[in-house]
This record gives sequence, structure tokens and C-alpha cells, in this order.
Amino acid sequence: MRARQLTRLAFIGGCLLGACGSSAPADVTTPTAGSAAIPTPAASSAARLLDWPEFGLDPQRSNVSERATGITAANVARLRRRTVSLPGTVDSSPIYLHGALVAGSRHNVIVVTTSYGRTVAVDADSATVLWTFTPTGYAGWAGSSQITTTSPLADPARQFVYAASPDGLIHKLSLAAGSEDRAGSWPVRITRDATHEKLAAALNIDGADVIAATGGYFGDAPPYQGHLVLIDRASGRLRGVFNTLCANRREIIVPSSCPASDSAILSRGGPVVEAGGQRILLDTGNGPWNGTTNFGDSVLELTFPGLSLRQSFTPTNQTQLGASDADLGSSAPALLSGDRVAVAGKDRVMRVLVLSRLDGHPPSASPSRPHPLGGEAQRLGTPGGAELFTAPAVWRRAGRTTMFVADEAGTAAYVLRAGRLYRAWENANPGTSPVMAGGLLYVYDQARGGINVYRPGSSRPAAKLPGRSGHWNSPIVVDGHVVEPEGNANDHALAGQLEILSTS
Repeated sequence: MRARQLTRLAFIGGCLLGACGSSAPADVTTPTAGSAAIPTPAASSAARLLDWPEFGLDPQRSNVSERATGITAANVARLRRRTVSLPGTVDSSPIYLHGALVAGSRHNVIVVTTSYGRTVAVDADSATVLWTFTPTGYAGWAGSSQITTTSPLADPARQFVYAASPDGLIHKLSLAAGSEDRAGSWPVRITRDATHEKLAAALNIDGADVIAATGGYFGDAPPYQGHLVLIDRASGRLRGVFNTLCANRREIIVPSSCPASDSAILSRGGPVVEAGGQRILLDTGNGPWNGTTNFGDSVLELTFPGLSLRQSFTPTNQTQLGASDADLGSSAPALLSGDRVAVAGKDRVMRVLVLSRLDGHPPSASPSRPHPLGGEAQRLGTPGGAELFTAPAVWRRAGRTTMFVADEAGTAAYVLRAGRLYRAWENANPGTSPVMAGGLLYVYDQARGGINVYRPGSSRPAAKLPGRSGHWNSPIVVDGHVVEPEGNANDHALAGQLEILSTS
């Protein structure tokens, strides 16, 4: 730990003396294309986007819907703003269910989880709190550095929501009342040391299972191991575990029992389910790598539900990434099209990988084969050459794929051509995870507050929605509402705000 801190301080010091700068590394090039390469959104769909059940909208984390939201370029600047006071900071993303049954009546419900594990249901139309769930033990960690930034997840049957708490538990809560379902094995503990293994990534779903993951806390204090778990939604039974370190062990382990530490699954988007639900993609942060049992700074493809490692990608400079605290896994993999996936991290590089051969070779049927380094198809810079902690939005329209990315230095749009990304436009507006809904692109400005709203083909905002500053919180746009949490979990506040901007 001390060695890592000193290495990182030396790296930062070199940057301050002019050795690093803010641009991408010299061996990275970013080809460009005109903004005309971005298609024009279709006229508003007759179908309306009514639910936003999880981070990124769907298990693929696309963050995009072409369905109508009720919000258009004509009315977006005239939305009604209401601010809801919350019992904590929501440094994550909300979810939303239209016409859900709560306390015997139908409500359009927003659900959020605070950094200390309180899950709150809010009526989106009246901006009133419907219920609050407070986990047992809350008083023991409230105000401390033991937090969670995990976004909740709605059950497809719309009767339950799943939420995390800082003590390492995943809870199954009644949407109707906010009460905890303790049937079977619920709540489910997914770590044996919640003081070292943080629940940061959003929950996801694949068929009958909830997908949850662990990372580490700020400062990377060992011991911990990033691992992924599958939880049967009905019973709460653990159906599978994959450890990114000590990967030969297939259960939740005591962190100190593994000789390797770190390799966090830290991105807000977390594990990504590929179309069809048969495979899961995830990426990891700094940690050791040996190509067999340890997979720090790697992209991993797992089979579902067996959680066998099918293939992986690890940069050739993996050792350097770890030494400079440049986690590859600070942003989740983005599924593009044409057998391509994009991944970017704190090294300010976006890499395009071939999904059918992540390391440049076809996947092997041998589970014991060593996984080699390298194999990316393209390397290009992040917007403004900044570290990336956000999840991209991927829009497929008229046979074309556009990816929107935001970070602390800017917002940019990239188009996919013949398996390569080209930057179509870029500006200097910082942002968190972009959302495209109803033909408009929404990007929360965590530095200055508020949300920049764009037409997809233009770098100039069409509108700026009001709001306060935050961290890596990101909005949802659904059913006539823009919903944005504010604040920074690292401030350890016990109160926070939620902005609701609505057409009525």
C-alpha cells in the first residue's frame, strides 16, 4: 500500500512538472470523421419509454432508447424543476417504474440508494418520498468511509427492487412497501470483508439471476479481490462466483487467504451482459496478472451461468498501468456492433477490441491455457485526454453505430466504420455517463452542475438544465421526467438532493 501511494505521488509530481500533460499518450492516434457521419434521429416513436429498470437501461448498458420520452427539443428548456431532499448522497444512477403499485395505489416511482445504503422510493409526479428502507447496522457505518455507489435494480415482475448496503449485503425489497424480503437466503452477503471490499458497480440481471460485483475503497487498501457473483432472484441462493484474483477458487473467499490483492470491479456500469444472455463481460482495475489465475487490468469474458473464463484481454503495459494507478477497469466495456467492444480507463486510452478474439486469438476450449497480453485492434484518446470513469452510450441507427463518451475534460461522439472508431465531434464540457433518449443526448456536468442537452450530431448544447454539482452520478430520462442525483459520496454526507425535471 505504501509503495503504491509513493509511486502514484511520484507519477502525479511528474505530471505537475510537465512530464505528462493532459493529452493522450504519444503512441495513440484519434482519426476523425465529420459530424454528418452521425445519423439523424427518427421522428418520435409511437411507443413511449415508461420504465428505466437499471443502470444503462438494459443489461447491455446501452444507455440509449429511441422511444418517445415526452421531452423534445421544443420543450426541454421549459421543464418544471423540483428538488427532493434525501437522507444521504446518491452517487449513482436512479431507476424508474411507471404505474407501480405502492401502498395500495399506482405511482410513477423513482428508486435510489444512498452511499450508506438507504434505499428510497420517490413519487416522480409529486416529488414526495413514498418509503425509505434503512439497513440494519446503518448507524455503525453512517458518516464513515465505508460506502456503496451501487445503483439498484428492478425485478422484471415489478414487485421487488434489489439494492446494496455498505456491509456487503444485497437486499430484496418490496416495491409496494420498502420492506425487506427475507425468504430463502435473502439478504445475500457477497463479501467476507466489507471494510475492504466495496460494492461500487451497478447491479445487473441475466435471466433468473442478479449479477453483483465487488471492488476496493479509495486508496486501494489491501487485502481485497474483485469478484462477480450470481444470485438466484427467487431464493437468494448463490449460483456462481468468479474471482479475478485466485481465479481457481470458485467461492467467496476471505480476502487475506489469497496471496494476491486488488483487481477491483470498480466501474459504475459493472458487468455487462452480451446480447442473448450467454456471456458476461467485465473489466478490472490495478492488480497482479499471470494469465492463469490473476487478472488485474484486464477485460474478461465469462460464460453464463457457469462463469468459466472464455477469453480475456490485458494490455502489454499492464505492469506500468498498475504502477501508475491507471486502472483499465475504471469504465465498463461498451458493446458496439460488428464484433467490436470498446474499453477505456484511467490511462486516457480507449481501446477497440474484437469481441470474438479479445487477445487477438480465438477463444480456447482449454480452461488452463495461459492468456497472452495484447491484441487490441485500435487505440485512441479519450475526450480531452482525461481519465475515464463513466459508461459510454451506444446508439445503433440506420446501420450505423455512434458512441457518446464524457469525462472530466470533455464530451465527444465517435462513429464506428469498418471496425474502427472515428471522432465525429468533441467539446470541452465535462460530464458523467451520457444518456440518449427520445432523440436527445443528456450529459450531467458534475463540475458546474446541471445537464447539457444535445442533438446527437452537434457538439453545441441545445439546452442546459439546472442543477447542482456532483461526482459520478448520472441521469435517467423517461416518461416525461429527467431525474438526476447530486453530490459526492466521498463527502460522507448524511443528506442529499435529487432533481426531477418534468413536462408537467
